[in-house]
Amino acid sequence: MRFFKRGPFGIATIVFSVAISTLCGYENAQGELRWSRVSKEPLKVRLVALAWNHQRSSFFASEEVFIAEKQLDQDESRLVKLIYGFLPYQPRLSESGFDYSTVYELRATRDPSCDESLLQMTSVEQGDWRQAKSDLKYSADAPSLNLERRKSNLPCYRTSPEDYKRAVQEPVRESPPALSIR
Repeated sequence: MRFFKRGPFGIATIVFSVAISTLCGYENAQGELRWSRVSKEPLKVRLVALAWNHQRSSFFASEEVFIAEKQLDQDESRLVKLIYGFLPYQPRLSESGFDYSTVYELRATRDPSCDESLLQMTSVEQGDWRQAKSDLKYSADAPSLNLERRKSNLPCYRTSPEDYKRAVQEPVRESPPALSIR
């Protein structure tokens, strides 16, 4: 009660504070925090080819970059770029059976900053960090990619061993839509 005896400015301050906190609630503040909204989505992918990988380090994190086929529906899929980051004591994804008939179930984060086309992923430009890169290393029984046809960017996803769930052997469809026969 002592606060209210200070005059009309004390009451006006309380009313103003309540009005501001009502208008600028918790939801608005959450919407501006970009790092709190990062969500991992479940993916089912087949590894088509290994585009690039770091040499294993005993001190630093490494990564493998894959071209993968993401399952959208039972009969529909799409090519994506998959970056698998791992620590020195963790296994590589390519060591777990690099076979096209294996479907990997994992969780991954969409990262638009690393989207690339197939042509960009396979060509080496001056100053490129992948200059020691060789040709694509296809998984067993994978159809080859038609590099000239695919000029649109592949959506990029990042994952790690913590987000790896399991690998399941599934039969391969006769003709994958975005690939050509090798």
